[in-house]
Amino acid sequence: MSYRYLEHKTDVFIDVIANTLEEALITSAYATIETMLDRKNVKNIMKKIIKVRGVDLYQLLYNWLEEITILTITDCFAINNLTIQIKKNTNYFICATIYGEKLQIQKHNFKLEIKSPTFHLMSITCNDKVNIRFILDI
Repeated sequence: MSYRYLEHKTDVFIDVIANTLEEALITSAYATIETMLDRKNVKNIMKKIIKVRGVDLYQLLYNWLEEITILTITDCFAINNLTIQIKKNTNYFICATIYGEKLQIQKHNFKLEIKSPTFHLMSITCNDKVNIRFILDI
């Protein structure tokens, strides 16, 4: 699993490639977190459980990235590691266990504030590999 930043004039455009949907969603979260701060400086002191729902994969990705952003920016929680389980009934669900600590601007090298993910240019393809592309509005 890997990610890279694509060129965009005003926002952050991220391209994720992974073997599974779970890996792709975890990598998308890590890319979002690394856009805001340095994960390597975060310790696993606290644990949080979050649940996210979406009617389709696009809404699930949007809601997932929005939750990661809210945890970091609004709740001042610096995320280091996470695990997820995805379930699908009539909707898609993520149940995530997230580890980290209280956000400290200098210790975690806070870089920039993300306003929210966007649906603009969002894409999800599941073939031999899973490829996710999304934009973060800054």
